[in-house]
Amino acid sequence: MCIKDIYKEFSRLSEYGKSLSLLFVRLIVAYSFYGPAMMKWTDIDSVAMWFGSMGIPFPTLNAYMAASTEVAGVVLLTLGLMTRAIAIPLIIIMFVAIATVHGVNGFDAILAGSEVVDPWINGTQILGTIVTLQNGFEMPLYYILFLFVLLTQGAGKFSLDRFIFGERN
Repeated sequence: MCIKDIYKEFSRLSEYGKSLSLLFVRLIVAYSFYGPAMMKWTDIDSVAMWFGSMGIPFPTLNAYMAASTEVAGVVLLTLGLMTRAIAIPLIIIMFVAIATVHGVNGFDAILAGSEVVDPWINGTQILGTIVTLQNGFEMPLYYILFLFVLLTQGAGKFSLDRFIFGERN
């Protein structure tokens, strides 16, 4: 057996993990949208004011649209229902987030930590390094990539898309 044959067999066997990986991607992305969606709905007026301060047109309407889309995304991705369709507005939300919030902070989500000089901060012992959040566009970009995978590959076998629409992956 040559390397080519071994790799072909490895690739064939790897296909069995495709639907499980798509399930994990759906659940991770849904979980990642849950917190921000709930935060927006908890104080939608503040979100609208924040959107307005960034120059987003129709800030109240856009706050409701973003929050509603994120909640719909959580539900639909978790169920694997209309996965390809909900991926598109979620990708748009992430591009808007990069353009309005994260892009000015560079790529990195976190900066490398610096060594702790004082191992006690506020009575708590700190071991290792301190991490500084930079809030760059790294995380939204990862979400865009995950959502693009779901858009192009579908929800996988473990989804309502397959059960209701007979979608094959």
